[in-house]
Amino acid sequence: MPSLEDEIAERRRDIFTDAYSMSIGEITNLYRDGELDVHPEFQRIFRWDDLQKTRLIESLLLGIPLPSIFVAQTEDGAWDVVDGVQRLSTILQFQGLLKDDEEQVVPPLVLNGTQLLPSLAGKVWESEDVAISLTQAQRLDLKRAKLDLKIVKRESSAESKYDLFQRLNSYGSQATPQEVRSCILIGTDRSFYTWLRELAESEDFLSTLALSERLISEQYNYELALRFIVLRRADAATIASIGNLGEFLTAQSVNLALDPSFDRAGEREAFLKTFRLLNETSGDSAFKRWSGTKDKFEGAFLNTAFEVIGMGLGHNIDAYSAADETTAVERAKEFWLDQRYAAGFATGVRADTRMARTVPLGRDLFAR
Repeated sequence: MPSLEDEIAERRRDIFTDAYSMSIGEITNLYRDGELDVHPEFQRIFRWDDLQKTRLIESLLLGIPLPSIFVAQTEDGAWDVVDGVQRLSTILQFQGLLKDDEEQVVPPLVLNGTQLLPSLAGKVWESEDVAISLTQAQRLDLKRAKLDLKIVKRESSAESKYDLFQRLNSYGSQATPQEVRSCILIGTDRSFYTWLRELAESEDFLSTLALSERLISEQYNYELALRFIVLRRADAATIASIGNLGEFLTAQSVNLALDPSFDRAGEREAFLKTFRLLNETSGDSAFKRWSGTKDKFEGAFLNTAFEVIGMGLGHNIDAYSAADETTAVERAKEFWLDQRYAAGFATGVRADTRMARTVPLGRDLFAR
């Protein structure tokens, strides 16, 4: 059995790093030349307001050191930003160089005044109006400011790169687990993330979930879509051994993103068919509790209902057609009217323990 020292030595061989300082001017040139990817998709996930961005520029002007920027070297030698996207994006936006994911230039940043530098209010990188423009000397000071870079070399394993991203963006981060997971997927395979986003934001899916604006902004719909995709065809042993649900979803989603045999077209069709049928049948009541006494679905979205009804129907969706709408609704009612699953079912139970019951139950309930 390997010792702790053996395990440490083995894992250290998986990741190769380097470190050095680089001026903002040099980093800007890398971005212009397409050798630095700050992942414009991340701007939808990690949003700094203008005051946060101003404080970063203020720190640079005052010579206050910033945390290290972590980048991962790709196979062609370019750099993917692992940690520091907002810092670099802010610097590039201030210079009027930042592009969004459609290759359109983002409107340049206009600074706010701060407690230390109130005269920053209304300042821009460069303008013919000297009253609002930084001076030539101030722009040169910013270009010459040094940032500390940590480089994960391309010899490092793919697993170590996304694991590093997950760790760096979990320590003290305000990002939700799914927002971090989305960034990992973008860095792993951007096309997979785009595919997932299409499903998670599809009209029928969002209509059946009826989530709050806060949960949507935190990408909870993305996580639910991933749960469906990852578990729809999972075998009983996998479902019974999920463990920590967040870690399980991250690992499984990365595996799917890297798997050339994963049938994205087929899974997309099954996903859209499932939620189209549920939306046409139940609308935003699909994943609410059925009240037999009131003869209606009521309350808020329930994970239990999603796992039993959504995943149960999804697992069996090939056997259903538009003519089966009534059948799907009746089986959902059947679940809620069964005394074994009445009030309190799975309440307070860990997600993996709950899903070990709900997912197989849903499959049996919707079997044809």
